Amino acid sequence: MRFPLHITTDMIKHQLRHGLKGHKRYPFVLMLEPLYTCNLACLGCSVERHTGRIEDRLTLEECLKAADDSGAPVVSLCGGEPTIYPELKGLVEGIIARKRHIYLCTNGLLLDRTVYGQIAPHNRLTLNIHLDGLKRTHDQVCDREGVFDNALEMIKEGKRLGYRITTNTTIFKETDMDEVEALARLLREHQVDGMLLSPGYQYDDSVESDFFLAREEIHQKFQRVLDLSKRYRLTSTPMFLEFAAGLREYPCSPWSTVTYTPQGWRGPCYLIGEKYYQTWEEFWQSVDWNYWESRQDPRCYNCKMHSGFEASVVLGLRNSLKDMLRMAVWNFLE
Repeated sequence: MRFPLHITTDMIKHQLRHGLKGHKRYPFVLMLEPLYTCNLACLGCSVERHTGRIEDRLTLEECLKAADDSGAPVVSLCGGEPTIYPELKGLVEGIIARKRHIYLCTNGLLLDRTVYGQIAPHNRLTLNIHLDGLKRTHDQVCDREGVFDNALEMIKEGKRLGYRITTNTTIFKETDMDEVEALARLLREHQVDGMLLSPGYQYDDSVESDFFLAREEIHQKFQRVLDLSKRYRLTSTPMFLEFAAGLREYPCSPWSTVTYTPQGWRGPCYLIGEKYYQTWEEFWQSVDWNYWESRQDPRCYNCKMHSGFEASVVLGLRNSLKDMLRMAVWNFLE
């Protein structure tokens, strides 16, 4: 299976519960940013995510309350760099005790000191290591030599110790797609459990960017990704990849991936922090979901991010038996 059975069944039960209650909108994933502090300053990362004092981090209690408030079955620990978070062990254990699934998103630099030997492998814990290319490219993006080699060693060690490990790669304007395929081939050799490829998209379509992708450029790059998905264990659904390649359309589901940070709940979505709310109720009731679903805001024009559209794919399955069967084959048989 592409995803462990317990993750798949928990997600299905989550949808059924909300469907029976008549809920149209509900979170699938909580992006939890316990701190903004990071040990890297990567190109393409917003300033708030690689600066910040560790003293300004969320408390363990605030983090766990966010998990309770959102009710999302999946919690993605990000930041900042979550392996720096002093209360990481308690946070992971608290989320697992709530029967949620964790994706610990990390650059891998500190895994051998703060995770391996400290936090035991668990079927609800996935380590998600960021790699933006092979050695030269990744080290350049991270603005530090040796980051790629360290990440690869941490993947090897993590697999040896029994952790479930996936990777996340951002595709930018200058990304060489042949290199992306070479990276996918290398990661398959290291037996990673899945690879996520995400577009680094351009927020402001009126300004030319040498780094981020406009909509048409995303389509071009992801036509190649769609081809790679036939040979490598990518975690994006086939329908989402067709959307990213410009072959189908979906409305956005900004409420499906909610984000809690040291500043509060980020609205309207993971990527656009137009306003921060101090309580879950204020956030959930105040955001104009109809507006953001419509994608009429100029900042949404180029967006093809999985955080906004994978839920749209899942919810759209009820309208297509063909897509439903295709999804089942993709998850269970490939």
